[in-house]
Amino acid sequence: MTLKSYLLIMVGSSSLCTAALLFIFNFVNPDKTNWLGFLLCYLAIFLSASGWSAVIGFFVRFLIMRQKLLFRAVREAFRQAFLLAILVSSTLFLLARDLFSWLNVALLILAIALLELFLSSLQPRRPEEVSEINMEG
Repeated sequence: MTLKSYLLIMVGSSSLCTAALLFIFNFVNPDKTNWLGFLLCYLAIFLSASGWSAVIGFFVRFLIMRQKLLFRAVREAFRQAFLLAILVSSTLFLLARDLFSWLNVALLILAIALLELFLSSLQPRRPEEVSEINMEG
């Protein structure tokens, strides 16, 4: 898949998720809906947030930070967008259930930060980093 097709698919699908979210906000009554209405709402929030965050994160990495490897920029942007979408959706869920407190949000942020640390440590090292380690030890 080329970078252009990836970006077109991400922008298109994010736009559709945002349109679905606006539809849900306008036409679904939260007082009378069942669990399916809430599930679709949180799913639309999650997908919309992850899609737009991935696109914006890629452009920040590519244009501002001038990363050379596009694959790495796309992978990091998508991973962090996914985690940001989990944070946004979880925070909104906590707000809806009256469970939003500084302790719950701090624990949520800590859990997501630890997950990001774990996922970023799974990435293979660049060849120059491996050769530096081999020369030192």
